[in-house]
Amino acid sequence: MSKKLFVGSLSWDTNDDSLNAAFSPFGEITEAIVISDRHSGRSRGFGFVTFVDDEAADKAIAELNGTELDGREIKVDVAQARDRSRDGGGGGGGGGGDRW
Repeated sequence: MSKKLFVGSLSWDTNDDSLNAAFSPFGEITEAIVISDRHSGRSRGFGFVTFVDDEAADKAIAELNGTELDGREIKVDVAQARDRSRDGGGGGGGGGGDRW
């Protein structure tokens, strides 16, 4: 079973390749992605890494959380599912109407 990790406090210099390189010593990765702003294309300072094996993901959390990557101390934890009902996007009746 795969496990997705949230990686926060990323440097603006961190990209998909450097994120993958930092996490790959812990096990097989299916995806390593730095999230970018839709309009500017600039990093939003966080990303996600998905491991094939849960044990490898847990080891990466233990070894990399609080360590430095590209000059910044990163935060690594298990990714939490977003509550789509609070996003205000896409569908009938979801909240978010007062955001604008």
